[in-house]
Parts: sequence; structure tokens; C-alpha cells
Amino acid sequence: METTEVTGGWEAAVLDGGPADGVRMKVSGRPRVIQVTYPCQVEGSPAGVHAEGVYLYRRDYTVTDEPLRYGFDVASP
Repeated sequence: METTEVTGGWEAAVLDGGPADGVRMKVSGRPRVIQVTYPCQVEGSPAGVHAEGVYLYRRDYTVTDEPLRYGFDVASP
């Protein structure tokens, strides 16, 4: 069976593993990577400085129907 990339519209997706395990969302265009960020507390920094933890989820190309699946990439960023 040949898969077809969706170039428009919204599709359901779910994140597997990592800090955002089970999060569901809608994606457009079947992105290869989803980036999730979490705010971090910053102490003693200049006004306006903030930090975020960054986590990447990569698309599972074996899943061709909704919900699309994105697996946590432990080696990134």
C-alpha cells in the first residue's frame, strides 16, 4: 500500500513517551518533528531572561492513519 503525504488540512496526532506522553493535538502537513517546550525557573537573572527545556518528537512513518504518532527522541536536541 502506498502512502500519500497530506499537504493541507488538520489531522489528529498523539505523542508517545517522554515528558509529553499521551498529549493529543492536531497537525497540518504531517510535520516530521514536533517540538515541546517546558518553562524552567530562572533565579538571579536579568529582567526578561527565561529558559525552557526542549524536547523533540519524531513522526512514526509506519503509522499512516489518524491519529498520527510521534515518538520521543531521547537523543535530542
